[in-house]
Amino acid sequence: MALPSRGHRISLSDAAVHTKRHREAKPSGVMAGAFHADQVRGLLAQPGCAALRIYHGLDADGAPTFILVGADAAGTDMVGGDILEWSYPCPPFCSPSNALTG
Repeated sequence: MALPSRGHRISLSDAAVHTKRHREAKPSGVMAGAFHADQVRGLLAQPGCAALRIYHGLDADGAPTFILVGADAAGTDMVGGDILEWSYPCPPFCSPSNALTG
C-alpha cells in the first residue's frame, strides 16, 4: 500500500513524552539504536527508495533489534537491496542525558 503524505516531525517535548512512556513501560529494555549515517544514507540512496521502514526484531539471544529497509513509492519493502541491523543499542551506547533519555 502506498504511504500517504504525512509530516513526520515532532516537537522535542512530545518526543520526550513518548520516550518517557517507553522507559516506564520497559525500564530495563533497549531505549534506542544508533546507526552510522553513511550506511543509512546508502540505504536511502538506493534507486526507487522513497521511505525508510523500521522493524522491531529479536536476535538469537532474544535481545531487541531494529531492522531498517528501504520502501518504494508503493510502500513495498525493498528486500532485494540494503537491509541494516546491528545498531549500537542504548544502553550502553546512549547519548548523554537529554529530554529524550530522561
